[in-house]
Amino acid sequence: MTFTEWFLFFVLIQIIHFLGTWKLYKRAGRKAWEAAVPIYNAVVLMQIINRPKWWVILLFIPIVNLLMFPIVWVETCRSFGFNKRPDTILAIVTLGFYIFYINYFTDAPYIENRSLQPRSTLGEWVSSIAFAIIAATLVHTYFMQPYTIPTSSLEKTLLVGDYLFVSKFHYGARVPMTTVAAPMAHDTIPLVGTKSFLSDDKNKDGLLNKLSLPYMRIPGFQKIKRNDIVVFSWPADTLALMWGDNSGKPTYKPIDKRTNYVKRAVGVPGDSLEVRDGYVFINGKRTVLPDRAKPQWLHIVDTNGEKFSEGAVKRYNIREWGMQGDKYVLNLTDEEAALIAKNPIVKSIEKNLTPKGNFDKSIFPHDPRYLWSNDNFGPIYIPKKGATVALNSKTIPFYEQIIRRYENNNLTIFEDDIYINGEKAKEYTFKQDYYWMMGDNRQRSLDARSWGYVPFDHVVGKPVMIWLSWDPNAPNFMAKLGSIRWDRMFTTVGGSGKSVSYLWVVLVLIGGYMVYSFRKSKRKKA
Repeated sequence: MTFTEWFLFFVLIQIIHFLGTWKLYKRAGRKAWEAAVPIYNAVVLMQIINRPKWWVILLFIPIVNLLMFPIVWVETCRSFGFNKRPDTILAIVTLGFYIFYINYFTDAPYIENRSLQPRSTLGEWVSSIAFAIIAATLVHTYFMQPYTIPTSSLEKTLLVGDYLFVSKFHYGARVPMTTVAAPMAHDTIPLVGTKSFLSDDKNKDGLLNKLSLPYMRIPGFQKIKRNDIVVFSWPADTLALMWGDNSGKPTYKPIDKRTNYVKRAVGVPGDSLEVRDGYVFINGKRTVLPDRAKPQWLHIVDTNGEKFSEGAVKRYNIREWGMQGDKYVLNLTDEEAALIAKNPIVKSIEKNLTPKGNFDKSIFPHDPRYLWSNDNFGPIYIPKKGATVALNSKTIPFYEQIIRRYENNNLTIFEDDIYINGEKAKEYTFKQDYYWMMGDNRQRSLDARSWGYVPFDHVVGKPVMIWLSWDPNAPNFMAKLGSIRWDRMFTTVGGSGKSVSYLWVVLVLIGGYMVYSFRKSKRKKA
C-alpha cells in the first residue's frame, strides 16, 4: 500500500471503531464524539479500560500492534462485565467485532473500578507471557536481534557457530513492511517449519502484499562505513527454501522476510571498486582492512606426497582441507601461507586464482562482454543516492535490477533504446544508496560478485557482540556444550586488536540480579 492507501485504511478503521463503541463510551460517562476522533479516541479508551495511556503507542507499532489489539478487545469486553472465558474467545476470534454485540444488543453497565488482577492462575500466566512477548518483540524488531553465523564467508573474523547480537539502531531500525507476521520469527516459524507471514507467494501485486507498509526507517546515529560488517536481507532471495519448500520454484518474498546475510561492506556509495588477483581496490588504491579482518584464498601446496603432522595442522590453524591430485588445497591468509612455506616438507605454495580475462557466467553482471571472475573483477561504480549515470547498452546490465526491482520502475529495453515508465531514457538518477558486500573468505563466499549491489532498504543492522560460540557440527547437545569457545563469549565484533571477552561482566550482573531477587523475595515473605 502507498501512504495514501494506508491513510484511507486508517480512516476506515476509525469509522468501524466509532460504530462499534460510541454507546460504550456514553455508558462510561464520556461523549459519543470522543469515539470518533483518531488517536484521542484511543487515549480515552485506555482511561475507560483503566489501562496506562502509553499503551496507545504500542497500538501504532507494526507487529507489536498485532499482539496489542486482542488485549484491548478483551479488556473492553471485561470493562462492561463480559469477563467469562467464552467472551474472551469470542472477542479474539471475531477480531473485536464481538464488541458490536455488546454495544448494540446489551445494556451492560460500565464497571468503573473493576479488578485488573487475573481471575485464575492460568489467566495470570497468559497475561505475563503476552506482555513478555510484546516486550521481546519490541526489542527484537527495533533495537537488538539475535543472529547466527551459518556459513564460513567471514571465517576467522566470524566463525560458523557464532551467535551475534545485531544492533538495529546504529543504522536506524527498519519498520516491518510485512504487517501480518508471527512475532520474533523471521521467515520461518521454528520447529513447525512453515513460513511466518502472510503474503501472496507468486504475485508481488497480490492482495496480501498490498497490505504491506511502504519502506520506512527510524533515523540511525551512524552511517555504514567502508569495511563495516553488516547484516542485510539477501536481494536475490526469491526461493521459499527457508520454510521447507525445496522445489526450487520462484516465489515472492517481501524485503523484510528475505534471508538474512552477513558480509563486509567493502564498497560504499560513490566508490569505484575493482578486484585484482583477489585484492580489493577502491578508487584505484588497494583497500586497507581492519586488523581483525582475515581475508583468505585457496592455495595449492605441493609437499611431494608428504603429509603434515598433527602438530603442524594445529600450529597453522588450518580449517578447510581438500586435495588436487597429490597436492593440498588449503584455505589460507597471506600470513598463514608465508608461515607454511617455511615448513621443510613444503616444496611450493601458490594461490589458486582465476587469471584476468576469463569469463564466469555466475559473476555479476552476467554478461559475456565483461570477462570477469571472482578473482579479477571490475572496475564498477557503486551507486549513490542522487547520482546520475548514463544509460546505454553497455551500462544497462549493471543498473537493470536497480531500476526495475529495487526502485520499482517499468523498464523496457529495445536493443539500444531504453524506456523507463514509458519514456525514452539516456540517463538515470538513483533514489537510494547501494553497497558492495563481500566475504573475507574470498573464494568461498556467495556475495555481491554473484548478485550485485545491496540497496540500503535491505540493510538490517550492525553486529556488535558475540554472545555464544560453539561447534554447530558437534553430534549432540552435550558435545556442543563441550565445544563452547569460551574466549569468544561476549566479545565485540568491531574494534581493533585482539578481541576481549566481557563474560565476567555478564556473570557479575547475573549474580547481582539473583542476589537482589532473593532478598526482595525474602522481604516480601516477611
